[in-house]
Amino acid sequence: MTRLKYMGKTVLRLLTLLIAVSILSFLLLEASPVDPLTAYIGTDSTLSEEAKEEIIRHWGLKEPPVTRFLKWAGNFVCGDWGESITYKKPVKTVIAERLKYSLALMLAAWLFSGILGYAFGMLAAVRQGKLTDKVIKTFSLTLQSAPVFWIGLLFLSFFAVRLGWFPIGLATPMGKTAEEVTVFDRIYHMILPAVTLSVLGTGKTALYTRQKFIEILNKEFILYARARGESTGQIIWRHGIRNTLMPAVTVQFASFSELFGGIALAESVFSYPGIGSALTAAGLGGDVPLLLGIAVCSAVFVFAGNLAANLLYLVLEPRAGSFV
Repeated sequence: MTRLKYMGKTVLRLLTLLIAVSILSFLLLEASPVDPLTAYIGTDSTLSEEAKEEIIRHWGLKEPPVTRFLKWAGNFVCGDWGESITYKKPVKTVIAERLKYSLALMLAAWLFSGILGYAFGMLAAVRQGKLTDKVIKTFSLTLQSAPVFWIGLLFLSFFAVRLGWFPIGLATPMGKTAEEVTVFDRIYHMILPAVTLSVLGTGKTALYTRQKFIEILNKEFILYARARGESTGQIIWRHGIRNTLMPAVTVQFASFSELFGGIALAESVFSYPGIGSALTAAGLGGDVPLLLGIAVCSAVFVFAGNLAANLLYLVLEPRAGSFV
């Protein structure tokens, strides 16, 4: 019954979150200076006034905001997410086509930032106060404050343009059909965007892991282990990793929101055809149905990441709480 009560509260929180995100997103879009009609037909359009009125009626642009929102919400609940003004396709189709690229990119960035951040944090803790520790701390703090698009532009100009090691952009090579594209081609095009996106989590994971490692290394049982003759490597393997790995993993799960927040900038820099670039195009075009659909999906994604982090922490640390 306790678990059922927890599940009920979780579903209620999710529904409340989706309603709040939908309303807030719609209000922000209403306050946007972008004119959907101008974005749809262009500033130098030669369409007649009758044709423009037909477009306005088709998209319901002159209906009261409350009416448009309630109509969208009712259709959304029934499974009709509307049609994208930008891509001339159903919103669900656009999101499904783009989301698979973004999920692969976010998964690669999530794993890379977690592994690299944990390794850096562990090394900094072991070398506390020394040059290695100072370099890693400076590097991590720099990553924390550096904008994603700026890092992406640096990587793009250096590794892709100057050195030519990686492609300039896109998810697949130009000139190849879908049947000709290999898994290696997709991974090759995904490396630079994934590394850029991983910058969001690497610094935070490194600093968190460093602090946790230092706390463990200062415990009394570590002094006892050293007295027994255990080497630094044995202490790290037997005590440090076991006590810091799982908390670091929970921090990684909680970083889903940062990944989704940075993916629009990373994909825009590398012209990567994911959900982030679709979000940018929809925002510039005043595509309300697509923007609302992406907003709801992003809320579900972030909620799932935070929920996974909470559940994992409860499983690993049963004394920290319960399903209440």
